[in-house]
Amino acid sequence: MPILQLLLIAVIQGITEFLPISSSGHLILLPQLTGLADQGQVIDVAVHLGTLAAVTLYFWRDVAEGFAGLPRLMRGKVDTPGAKLSLSLIVATIPVVIIGLILNVTGLSDAMRSVAVIGWTMLIFGIVLYWADQTGASIKTGTDWGLKDALIMGLWQAVALIPGTSRSGITITAGRQLGYTRSEAARLSMLMSIPTIAASGILLGGEVAAHADLAAARDGAIAAVFAFGSALLALSLMMRLLRSVSFTPYVIYRVILGVVLLVVAYR
Repeated sequence: MPILQLLLIAVIQGITEFLPISSSGHLILLPQLTGLADQGQVIDVAVHLGTLAAVTLYFWRDVAEGFAGLPRLMRGKVDTPGAKLSLSLIVATIPVVIIGLILNVTGLSDAMRSVAVIGWTMLIFGIVLYWADQTGASIKTGTDWGLKDALIMGLWQAVALIPGTSRSGITITAGRQLGYTRSEAARLSMLMSIPTIAASGILLGGEVAAHADLAAARDGAIAAVFAFGSALLALSLMMRLLRSVSFTPYVIYRVILGVVLLVVAYR
């Protein structure tokens, strides 16, 4: 694959994975609107691994706390913050894993990869994000995150399997509606992405490993590095901006892009 196309895919994935504007939607649109060849599963897995490394590094303290709580959780004890976090993340991940497997087996995931679907989801869930951000209270922090809220956010996360919805966008929407502050809703959304991206990588990684060659592995490594760098930058900027800016700029982008895509789809 040409190096410029690799860089373009990696940067798009890195920037859009954690912003509430849908990385999968943008990656599906890239070949459809530009005529470029589809990047294939090797690159998909590689860029997701790059973004996984970025979010793990950025929230390394939370990740370390969660891992430290796993031994307690495995002994059936949820008596430390780390064990509570680990259990909540597991509960939040179950819905997307189950529904993702169903969509994969039935082939429905491929059926939803259209410009029209992405246009509608960009528009509708952008408006929903604006509503939740403007009407949601800001009274909860990460210490209030328990199994009930984790399950609710996990169910919303499963909706993001529809291209264009945005995994981060829909989980931030759920967090804001549940009363979490903007920064805490975003932090919880990012932490939820870690097991979700890892599960997706495992699901696709087995298929990819059986068919990958040295050229594909080289392309994947390049894409992963650039996805890591762009994701870390985008994540850092968003978390800083949330101290003083709402999610409205992302909503405006989603609405404009959604309208443009619907015009393209139905012209």
